[in-house]
Amino acid sequence: MTVDLLGFGPHPDDIEIGAGGTVAKQVRLGHQVGLCDLTRGELGSNGTVDERLAEANAAATVLGVAWRENLRWPDGEIGGADQVRSAAELVRRCRPATVLIPHWADRHPDHVAASQVLTTAVFKSGLRRYEAAGDAWRPDWICFYFINDAVSPSFVVDVSADYDAKQQALDSHRSQFSPDAEDAVSTRLTTPRFRQLIETRDAGFGASVGVAFAEGFVVREPIVRSDVMK
Repeated sequence: MTVDLLGFGPHPDDIEIGAGGTVAKQVRLGHQVGLCDLTRGELGSNGTVDERLAEANAAATVLGVAWRENLRWPDGEIGGADQVRSAAELVRRCRPATVLIPHWADRHPDHVAASQVLTTAVFKSGLRRYEAAGDAWRPDWICFYFINDAVSPSFVVDVSADYDAKQQALDSHRSQFSPDAEDAVSTRLTTPRFRQLIETRDAGFGASVGVAFAEGFVVREPIVRSDVMK
């Protein structure tokens, strides 16, 4: 299960929305990548649990990751010591160098709660006296990605060459973005404008550095440079 990069998402489509291009790029560059969805998205207006799990697996295949699992936390009820422990144990098992976590400022309460729980879990996974399965492990750093809302990033990753993979991974989540079930309802995600918002954000980050598409990340510690020359 050991990976170089571990990406967490509160719901089965969140990683793709915020960091799908980066995940695809790291895989293309030869890194081992694992993904973990916290919930099955069972409170979503569209799609069954089985459909959402199948869509997540299809997206994982598109992105080329080594594995994707689901912790099956209750949707809408993220928080608590048991959930911190289960996430910390996953970090200890797969020993990533980098962990991707949703940014703490977001319109969706689950995204905010997930950011807090996961930040705590990563910290506690490095404490040798923390009672959880596995040997203590502290990743090199946490990178926070954007789902709904975005602030000024600490850095951006050029994902222009991997943007088709991101789009295909998003297409895998058909029940959320283009549902065709008889009982499907219109939501913020089903309108073409939602996908347009994602692309516009990524194009904006890209334009800021002179590339077609980029994804933004925030880190809480200073980024070390060898000097001030670009």
